[in-house]
Amino acid sequence: MSQSHTSQRKRATTDQNQGTDTEFARTGGDSRENLDELSQDATNLSRGQIAVRVLAALGLLYTLICAVGLIGTGFGNLGEDTASGLFDFAVNPLVGLAVGILATSVIQSSSTTTAIAVTAVGTGALPLSVAVPIIMGANVGTSVTNTLASLGFVGTKDEFRRAFSAATVHDFFNLFAVALLLPLEMLFHPLERLAELITGPLSGIQTTDPGDADVVSMVTDPVVNGLAWVLGFPGETMGAVLQILGGVALIFLSVRYLGKLLQTLMVGKAKKILHKTVGGTPPVAMGAGALVTVLAQSSSVTTSVLVPFAGSGALSTRQIYPVTLGANIGTTTTALIAAMAVTGENATIALQAALVHLLFNLLGILLIYVLPFLRNIPLACATWLGSLAAERKWVAAAWIIAAFLVAPGAVVLISAVL
Repeated sequence: MSQSHTSQRKRATTDQNQGTDTEFARTGGDSRENLDELSQDATNLSRGQIAVRVLAALGLLYTLICAVGLIGTGFGNLGEDTASGLFDFAVNPLVGLAVGILATSVIQSSSTTTAIAVTAVGTGALPLSVAVPIIMGANVGTSVTNTLASLGFVGTKDEFRRAFSAATVHDFFNLFAVALLLPLEMLFHPLERLAELITGPLSGIQTTDPGDADVVSMVTDPVVNGLAWVLGFPGETMGAVLQILGGVALIFLSVRYLGKLLQTLMVGKAKKILHKTVGGTPPVAMGAGALVTVLAQSSSVTTSVLVPFAGSGALSTRQIYPVTLGANIGTTTTALIAAMAVTGENATIALQAALVHLLFNLLGILLIYVLPFLRNIPLACATWLGSLAAERKWVAAAWIIAAFLVAPGAVVLISAVL
């Protein structure tokens, strides 16, 4: 009997070890030897060395946020008016969706696109039925920034696979949400009707400019404005291009070196703390993503900051997934604040448009993430694309160009020609 129990325990231990090895292979984690080496390196660090690395990591995070701001400034100087003018082409829901994707990809801010759309509705320049798909498209377009950030890991196969998968899970969720909800909205208008019911109690509430609540910009604007001023010397157009390229270069550098630092810092207790706060239960993770996005006034900042954690292996794509959904919720606050600042006869409709943005993201979570049989579809798509891109680097570039520029641009162009 004792020998039988001993044999069973040995088999269980063997099965457990095999399961662990399988999990390492499935999640694309580092080899056991590399993890042990990183853990040993972290253990050997003195408190002073750890403090220096933590400060360096915080500095790189700050650089990453500034880089996102610099890209936004460059695109704003290059074509914010052009992006706003794209609204003129939004003659039907499909074109409105394409305009939302393209405009947000150009401006690099879904908050700006939705705020412009809400303000346009408030002035009577844009019908609510056309604003709704534009707002949905903005949700898709905003995920281009963290997808670009993942390219900073392109030099290392495993890191790039993890980073690109974690970035594109946001892409696929937003695309899937649009695929489900836009046809429903076109046929039955559930979002408009529900927003109309909620609008009544909120009507008449006035707020200040949404920029007044942008805490992160207050901290990063001096650096962003300084870099924009230095790079803007060649002239308006060339300066804007240099600002964009400078921002992209800073993103690549910051995520690359931040990933290396996190590999040595995010082991042991530090990794457990990170998992409890960001990688804990889905509601906690969503709440963290929403809170950071409200403070940063940018879902691009939230999702881009997560990319180095994914590349380093500190967080998995599954753990990051709900955080990005929280970022979707947090980014709706800018349009809500902008809507509450609108006055006049169309103020109620502007608030309704902003509430549609919030309801779209909430309903997307309820339909896709809460329902078990739909939850893993964006995750599976992102994992598959990440593995493919890691093997064939051109796939990553093709995805970004096709999904965020070529496809929506073609829809707008065909509509303009016809």
